[in-house]
Amino acid sequence: MKLKQMKKLVMVLVGMMLLMPAFSVFVPQAHADETDAAYAGIKKRGVLVVGMSADYAPFEFHATVNGRDEIVGFEVSMAKQIAKDLGVKMEIKEMGFDGLIGALQTGKIDVIISGINATPEREQVVSFSKAYMSPKQTILILKKNAAQFTTNVSSFSGKKVGAQRQTTQETFVQDNMSGSTLVSLQKVPDLVSQLSAGKIAGVVLNDPISEAYAQQNKALSVIYPKPNESEGAVSIAMPKNSPVLQAKINTSIDHIVSSGQLTKFKKEANTLMFAKQSFWAKYGNLFIKGTLITLALAAIAVVLGSVLGTILALFKLSPNFILKMLGNIYIEYVRGTPLLVQAFMVFFGTQVIGLNLSAFSAGALAMGLNSAAYVAEIIRSGINSVNYGQTEAARSLGLSKGKTMRFIVLPQAIKNILPALGNEFVTVIKEGSVVSVIGVGELMFQTGVVQGASFKPFFPLLITSLIYFVLTFGISRALGYAEKRMARTSR
Repeated sequence: MKLKQMKKLVMVLVGMMLLMPAFSVFVPQAHADETDAAYAGIKKRGVLVVGMSADYAPFEFHATVNGRDEIVGFEVSMAKQIAKDLGVKMEIKEMGFDGLIGALQTGKIDVIISGINATPEREQVVSFSKAYMSPKQTILILKKNAAQFTTNVSSFSGKKVGAQRQTTQETFVQDNMSGSTLVSLQKVPDLVSQLSAGKIAGVVLNDPISEAYAQQNKALSVIYPKPNESEGAVSIAMPKNSPVLQAKINTSIDHIVSSGQLTKFKKEANTLMFAKQSFWAKYGNLFIKGTLITLALAAIAVVLGSVLGTILALFKLSPNFILKMLGNIYIEYVRGTPLLVQAFMVFFGTQVIGLNLSAFSAGALAMGLNSAAYVAEIIRSGINSVNYGQTEAARSLGLSKGKTMRFIVLPQAIKNILPALGNEFVTVIKEGSVVSVIGVGELMFQTGVVQGASFKPFFPLLITSLIYFVLTFGISRALGYAEKRMARTSR
């Protein structure tokens, strides 16, 4: 009896073992179809973080809606609908177009919805949804030069042709206009500004953008070149290995396109583009916002730079070899690399080590770390300018080395270096424009936004230059007054 029971038990176990492969196929697949890391993260936060470069009307641009500045455009409307279909809220992170891929790879954003094309090179590092439109490549030219150029791209041979950096337009010029000289810039308004000034012969843009510029500025005209090819499939970029997120976004895109919502979104964007308001009423708040952020960046950078710079100066003057070496290495490295590189390193590097800093925090930190190297050299020279007899006198009176530096040397050094520190403060204000590449909404960033939304490439720059002049002139006068007061106190 026991033998029969044992035989039955063995048969059951064997049967279960034979069925195991079947279960291993079906069970994990059902789980994989439900979620992936990217989709799970979005659902957990309840927010879809969308990366955009909002200087690309009518795709995405800034406009004043009900008295408030908002990022609008047909892709913004699409993003809202996709977030709604995913059952989450939408948040926009704005930055330069050439920083979007890096932001997606480091987890700063969840998706890119910014007129981005699915190219073989990009597909190696990110995944794409299905296309929702395929614009044509066009060349924007000055109408007065229309007789010089034809639809044949060879008519631009020997001329300078502009394209936005890291776009399919740049590739189009390289592949099809080999006789032309490529001028790559980050922002479309800067390219149009160069075209208006006659510095380049044409700008390669997709047809919604070029037609919008030509509609707004009657001095411009659009050429549909031969080969008249599509600029590529405009899609949504997302992290690699996110099949569930990709499938759900594709479903949402199908609904948006088939239901006619995309056409509706485009009409709404065009209406906002050409809304009749005064220039200041539409964009004045952007200049104010940019100015305040610029001042905040400069203030934080100067405070951080002054504190860290003082420490580095003392390191460099220290008799301790290790401290002196650390101070020298930091100062030489930071002074020997551009602030632009440092801003990218802080913004993306902190994400890699688990610190999710905002664009403003990363920008302020990068500027402070950069300023510290220059402030350190200013303070070091100021300390060296104080007569060594002051130190000897203080030590002979019984003051320690630390107290001598704190109460005798540094106060005199600060008076000597105040003009140089003032110049550093002014320089920091102007260099703040560099951190716009990582999406900090300072003055130059907002200027680019206004250029893209207003289709006026020069006038916003004029306003910005006056704002910078007022800021720097006012600070210079204030520092000059403080310097005179300190000189009178010394006497």
